[in-house]
Amino acid sequence: QVHLVESGGGLVQPGWSLRLSCAASRSIFSIAAMGWFRQAPGKQRELVASITTGGNTDYAESVKGRFTISRDNAKNSVYLEMNNVKPDDAAVYFCRAYLQRTLVYWGQGTQVTVSS
Repeated sequence: QVHLVESGGGLVQPGWSLRLSCAASRSIFSIAAMGWFRQAPGKQRELVASITTGGNTDYAESVKGRFTISRDNAKNSVYLEMNNVKPDDAAVYFCRAYLQRTLVYWGQGTQVTVSS
């Protein structure tokens, strides 16, 4: 089992930067993929970014060039660097650990609010 705790959310203005962190309760070295998802009110949860054990990354089109996902296996953590934040980025951001199709763990989420 993997317990995930997100942090770093908050209120930012458009164009600002924010760094989200996800701390895992155990080593993430062997976890196939770690990812960030988000869910805005009235919308479905969507993939923002993911990173595999090999370091391969994938991003939603809407965040490409602005967001960067990274993982620090030594700290059992995954990060999401968010630059040039836009109002549409406002959502609850969730960390996910994908071990295999039937073993997926989620954090509780951290709120990102974008307002001028």
